[in-house]
Amino acid sequence: MDIIRLFLDYRVDFKTEGHKHCRPGWVNTPCPFCTGNEGYHLGYDTAGDYFSCWRCGGKGVVTALSRLLHIPESEVRNILPQYGGKTRRRKAPEAKVQLLPFKHPSGTGPLLLNHRRYLEKRRFDPDALVEQWGLLGTGPVSTLRTQEKVIHYSHRILIPIYWEGVEVSFQTRDVTGKHDLRYIACPEERETIKHKHILYGTTERFQSPEAVVVEGVTDAWRFQGKAVATFGIKYTPKQLRLLSKLFQRVVVIFDSDPQAIEQANRLVAELKFRGVRAETVRIEDDPGSMSDREAHSLLKKIGF
Repeated sequence: MDIIRLFLDYRVDFKTEGHKHCRPGWVNTPCPFCTGNEGYHLGYDTAGDYFSCWRCGGKGVVTALSRLLHIPESEVRNILPQYGGKTRRRKAPEAKVQLLPFKHPSGTGPLLLNHRRYLEKRRFDPDALVEQWGLLGTGPVSTLRTQEKVIHYSHRILIPIYWEGVEVSFQTRDVTGKHDLRYIACPEERETIKHKHILYGTTERFQSPEAVVVEGVTDAWRFQGKAVATFGIKYTPKQLRLLSKLFQRVVVIFDSDPQAIEQANRLVAELKFRGVRAETVRIEDDPGSMSDREAHSLLKKIGF
């Protein structure tokens, strides 16, 4: 479907590759389904012909266009053929297989002074994080090649992602405060297992019958190994199945913005439906910004 021509005709605000929220092959717009900050979270995959918001999840093409164009769904179905679109439901895109061997970006090594200062500024102990989570850092020149491009990872903390004792992916965090993309993950074609198909946590936590569920890796660090992270509030069906399989009790603590609260409530409802004792706890900001004392107090309050 010629989504750009459609958006231009209907004067829809959009961004393409080069914007911080837009990956190659996607066209992004402010999400009309999100509460709070709309951002440019809603993306249209030009190859797969589907919409997905990185905060609130997948959307049907007709439903999404009805909201974006401010016209009824019946009218959307009438105009789609003019832009090469189809009104019938398409099959979900097949999962991609790993095409390149897993590896770290060039220039990856032990944490440097700038990495340590960043962590200390956020009230983390760098040595403790290295020991528990295996953190690494990248230098001023750090790249990783995919089949189509070279990704730059300069001046970042590299967070290894393990599954069943094996490193299968990684995520990185900018420490300069100057990069539009605070987090850049391992490219999909180099992941042994897609990080959104698993959870981030310690081996000991995966062997426990209960866990705190948080959004990001820094939130998991703050809760001292008691938490697992879903890499954002847009949890996947595979992550939902893992949570219900691994844990008997779950406490969801997402950030305080309206969309995160909505997603936390949705996750709790889905876990309860699967027989998990689940609840959500609201905090003022986000777990990663808490002090160790505040985190310890909260964990004690909720029985961890």
